[in-house]
Amino acid sequence: MAKGSSHTPRPAGVHRVVVIVDENSNPFELGCATEVFGLRRPEIGRDLYDFQLCSPEPRTLMRDGFFTLTGVADLEAADTADTLIVPNRPDVEVPRRPAVLDAVRRAHARGARLVGFCSGAFTLAEAGVLDGRRATAHWQWADDFRARFPSVHLESDVLFVDDGDILTAAGSAAALDLGLHVVRRDYGAEVANAVSRRLVFAAHRDGGQRQFVERPVPDLPDESLTPVLAWAQERLDSPLTVADLAARAAVSQATLHRRFRAQLGTTPLAWLTGERLILACRLIERGESRMEMVARRSGLGTAANLRALMRRETGITPSTYRHRFGPEAN
Repeated sequence: MAKGSSHTPRPAGVHRVVVIVDENSNPFELGCATEVFGLRRPEIGRDLYDFQLCSPEPRTLMRDGFFTLTGVADLEAADTADTLIVPNRPDVEVPRRPAVLDAVRRAHARGARLVGFCSGAFTLAEAGVLDGRRATAHWQWADDFRARFPSVHLESDVLFVDDGDILTAAGSAAALDLGLHVVRRDYGAEVANAVSRRLVFAAHRDGGQRQFVERPVPDLPDESLTPVLAWAQERLDSPLTVADLAARAAVSQATLHRRFRAQLGTTPLAWLTGERLILACRLIERGESRMEMVARRSGLGTAANLRALMRRETGITPSTYRHRFGPEAN
């Protein structure tokens, strides 16, 4: 991308995502942002975002000198962003550049959405835009973050936090979770699911799930949850219970809970509810307007339960979701 591309007109009506890359930035999170927001989407039939990288310097040395990034736009591109992804890097004790912090403050002042992956929360906090707000960061920096930014409400045991116009992800892999959450917020569950399929990544891990740093995923093929997950996803409209899942996996309910906690960071019931809600969203997007039918076909039971769960998980009602993401919205 040419440096002068910050002045290239954006496609009409396309949301612009700009990533600021600074010295010692992590390439993994940059890759996550590029995969989610920067690729063309022929499988969807349209481009979702106008994506751009920018940096305060013509040459940016990435983390530990792995490589040098050149040829991206200058920092003025941040002033055109609808969503601005801020720098993250491992040396959290080093102050961010004043020019970067000023760009973040300007974006916030004009109403742009701000996103911080992993240690990006430090950038947002240094800019002063997180005061009195909810955020998360990687568990290993939680104590340091709280000591330096006591006015920020840090939630250190979740994957990501959506606080409206400011969103933060806890760690490297959680950047993908948050990225897909943003796509889901912007375009609905159907489009987010298509993006996740291309990534070969779980379509939905709720931000409230714990980081579970003390229980890494075991490398035991015979304990994989994949078969039982696939079986359950084909039967979401049935009255499945945790006991049904355990029976299918041929394990006790206690063992099933342990495997869900270790491999997915959640409980079987929470996973099942989340999958049903995603299916409900997809049914609404495809044109089903009868909420009782949506609730029944997604296994959520009643329209009242559907409304309660959707409001809790998305912040909006089913009818609002239909107006925003249903066929009439296209």
